[in-house]
Amino acid sequence: MIKIGILGAAGYTGGELIRLLVNHPEAEIVFANSESNAGNLVADVHEGLLGDTDLRFTDAMPFDEVDVVFFCFGHGKSEQFLQEHTIPAHVKIIDLAQDFRIAAPTHDYVYGLPEIHKAQIQQCQHLANPGCFATCIQLGLLPLAKAGLITHDVAVNAITGSTGAGQKPVGTTHFSWRTDNMSVYKVFTHQHLHEIRQSLTELQGSLDASIDFIPYRGDFARGIFCTEVVKFDGAEGTPTNPTAELLADMYRTFYADAAFTHYVDKALDLKQVVNTNKALVHIDKFGNKAVITCIIDNLLKGAVGQAVQNMNLMFGIDEKAGLGLKANAF
Repeated sequence: MIKIGILGAAGYTGGELIRLLVNHPEAEIVFANSESNAGNLVADVHEGLLGDTDLRFTDAMPFDEVDVVFFCFGHGKSEQFLQEHTIPAHVKIIDLAQDFRIAAPTHDYVYGLPEIHKAQIQQCQHLANPGCFATCIQLGLLPLAKAGLITHDVAVNAITGSTGAGQKPVGTTHFSWRTDNMSVYKVFTHQHLHEIRQSLTELQGSLDASIDFIPYRGDFARGIFCTEVVKFDGAEGTPTNPTAELLADMYRTFYADAAFTHYVDKALDLKQVVNTNKALVHIDKFGNKAVITCIIDNLLKGAVGQAVQNMNLMFGIDEKAGLGLKANAF
């Protein structure tokens, strides 16, 4: 059994992670840390776990008793935590914040996108889990980057559910504001753009084009629906402007061995992935432009589902273990 510690366990990602791990055939949660909830039953905070676990939150952090620690902190807190605490060298770390997603000589964290880094993930000790928008946007563009086809600015629109803003209430997450409403934020400046460019550049070799990303707040709880417009050069059917059939084949081939990412030949809708670790991708061709659609659950494939997928790879077990989730019925 993989023995697990969770830090920041009282938030949305902490609750979803516990939900996955209490049903994981090879996982045992040793501690779920939350100073503000120490002593309280986990199911009293994450009420969806009523009847599933008698685990209590603790303010203790017995790192010597675990094999891996999940950081479910807010952005910027993981690096600060490691400056103030010592985690034994043998304990693996999976960080769900953005602190270590950009490669740097100052850390050894592997960027945990299994579709392109599976071999590195299997060998790593420290892992930076990708962001939710970043995961969805990248999965729509990676096959084109691999083929060197991102040569013009890419227009990206993506809408996310309210859980993407975290559990702490703010003005734009209250039901009375969010319901029957829609808004944009962080236009062209979203923090996930850095990791997106990093991955696309890695595959393509260079990236002069900009990723013009407009994020939207949606009036639903979970999921991300993303559309991307890519422009090609030259006559259709040439290497720089593939036909619709060649593009679809490119995507099928790229994701043929992916455990959870699938190319789909028809238009997508968000309910196909909500409450699952799946990512679905579709591409359409209109003249010299392609429109790519990608959908994920922001809390699962966009966060803790992918984190558990990465844990499975890091410990050499079935990549899909504990992730047999079913999509919502219609």
